[in-house]
Amino acid sequence: MPRKVDHHERRELLADALMRLAATRGLEGVSLRHVAAEAGVSTGMVQHYFRTKDEMMTFAFGMVEDRIRARSEAAAASAAPRDLVRGVLLQILPLDDTRRLEGHVGLAFLAYAAVKPAIQAGVREDAGRMRGFIAQQLRQAGADGIDPERAATGLMALVDGLGMQMLSRQYPEEDAVAALDAHLDLIFDADHATRQ
Repeated sequence: MPRKVDHHERRELLADALMRLAATRGLEGVSLRHVAAEAGVSTGMVQHYFRTKDEMMTFAFGMVEDRIRARSEAAAASAAPRDLVRGVLLQILPLDDTRRLEGHVGLAFLAYAAVKPAIQAGVREDAGRMRGFIAQQLRQAGADGIDPERAATGLMALVDGLGMQMLSRQYPEEDAVAALDAHLDLIFDADHATRQ
């Protein structure tokens, strides 16, 4: 009896190969042929699962987001809003090898998406969901005098900037985490948090 092929597993294998290439070479020069060689499969197999490079890249970026989401959910079982936001944002910062790889992929994908209108819509939707989640946590915490949407946008921009600077080794991880914590302290009302 022939072994049943797990198509999702195969797509993930190819997306992982793409992510490794993106982290070392960027995405512009990566072709389906390069991904096939990195994954140790034929170009035909890559084309069977992904008709275009855009399709493969979108899948890979979605995988990165799913992995970040899964880690965030595992870390946030019963956290207070501030701790929950902090936990989610720490999953985005490149603080270990896994997150550094994801950070490189994210940067390469965003640069690629900047010139691909078909991909930009998905990136906007994903960012909107994250912004909405953070804003909701700010509302639940009752952060006084803060516009939750603007504060969420600022936190996302801060983490994106910290991540880029960390990937280029401009300063150590502990400085990035300290900067994030200082900004969270400015946003979340410490007196209100202690009453929770």
